[in-house]
Amino acid sequence: MNRRSAVAASCGAVFALLTVFVAPAGAAPEGTQVVRGVRYRQFDVTGAAGTARAHLLTVDLGDRHVRVRLLHPGAVAARETVSRLTETAGAVAGVNGDFFDITETRHPGVEATGATSGPAVADGRAMKAAVPAGQRFGPTPPPGTTGREVVGVGIDHRARPGRLRLVGSVHTAAGTFALGGLNQYAVPQDSIGAFTMWWGTVSRARAVCGTDTDRAGGCDTDAREVAVRGGRVVTVSEGPGGGPIDRDTTVLLGRGGGARLLGGLSVGDRVRVRYGLVAGSVPYAFAIGGFPVLSRGEPLPGLDDTVAAVRTAVGITPGGRGLLLLALDGSADYRSGLTLAEEAGTLRRLGAAEGFNLDGGGSTELVTRERGGTVVIRSHPSGGAERPVPNGIGVFAVP
Repeated sequence: MNRRSAVAASCGAVFALLTVFVAPAGAAPEGTQVVRGVRYRQFDVTGAAGTARAHLLTVDLGDRHVRVRLLHPGAVAARETVSRLTETAGAVAGVNGDFFDITETRHPGVEATGATSGPAVADGRAMKAAVPAGQRFGPTPPPGTTGREVVGVGIDHRARPGRLRLVGSVHTAAGTFALGGLNQYAVPQDSIGAFTMWWGTVSRARAVCGTDTDRAGGCDTDAREVAVRGGRVVTVSEGPGGGPIDRDTTVLLGRGGGARLLGGLSVGDRVRVRYGLVAGSVPYAFAIGGFPVLSRGEPLPGLDDTVAAVRTAVGITPGGRGLLLLALDGSADYRSGLTLAEEAGTLRRLGAAEGFNLDGGGSTELVTRERGGTVVIRSHPSGGAERPVPNGIGVFAVP
C-alpha cells in the first residue's frame, strides 16, 4: 500500500463501528495491568480548588514489548475522539495531545482547521512544525519556553523533552529562500509555508490570517500558492486553496513578502524544496507539542498557581525509561482540577524528573483497552462527551 492509500485507509477507518465503554468512577482497581509493561491506576489529589481525581498510565519503555507512537486521524488538519484514534490504531491505551486551532470566530468566513499548535513527529516522519508563538491556542507557557517545545520518544526508546526547529529552503533560479512553515494552520508573516499530503483536505485560508504576535490579526490579501511536483512548478494560483494534495506534490503558500518571492515563478520552472525538524543528537521516533512544567525534578519558574483546570500531562522518570501519562477526571465531582504548579508537583511526587503539559479542559481524556478488546474511557470528559482532537499519545503492545 502506498502512502496516499495508507492515509485514505486511515481516514476511512475512523468511520468503522466502535464500541466504547465509559468506566464508572472508582471502578478500576489500583495497579491494573493493561498489558505487560503498562499499568493503569487512579487516585485523588487535593488541590487549592478541591479534590481532583487523576487517571495514570505507567509505561515501561525498557520493555521491548511496549512502544509509544503518535495517534492521529491520517492528516494534520483533522480530528477524531481519543477512543476512536486508539481503536483504529490498534493501541492498548491513549491520551489526548497538543493544543489546536479549535475556533475561528475572529476571522469570519475562515474555517477552523483543527490542526495542532506545536510540532509533531510520527514514526520518525516530520508531520508539521510549530506555529508562531502569538498564534498558539491554550494557556500561556512558562517564561523561557517556546512554541517549539515537544515531548517524545527517541529512536533509542528513551523519552525526553526537547525543541523541534524547522529547517527548510525553497531553491529557485532567482535564489534560495528560507521555508517558514510546514503543514501549519498559521504561517509566519512575510514567509513561505509548505503543505504536503499530510495536511489533509481542509482549506489553507487560515494559514495567512493573524500575525506572529496576535492570533486575531487580519488575513493577508496578497497570498500566492505554487504547487511543485517532480522538481517543477505545475500550478500557480492567487490566494490559498484547499482539497487533497497528491503524495508527490508540495504546495508552497506565501504571504506578504513570501508571496512576492513566489510571484516570479511560472508553470514549468524548476523548484527544489527541502525541510526537516531538527532536535538534539538523537532523532525522535515520536514527538508531540505542548509545554514543559517540570525540569530536572523542579517545577519551572513562573508556573501559574491560581487557575485550576482539568488537565492532561506527561511525566518522564530519570533516564527516560519510564513514561507517566496522566489525565484528570472531568466529572462533576472532580472538575475543580489542578493549577499548572500543582500539576508539576503531582508529577514530581510520582517520580518524574521531567513534566510536560498537554491540552486540557474538554479535550482531556485517557482510555485503555480491556482484555476482550473493548476501549474503556477512564477519565470522564468534562463536556459530558468526547471531544474530537487532532492527535494524542498511543501506547502499543508489540508481540
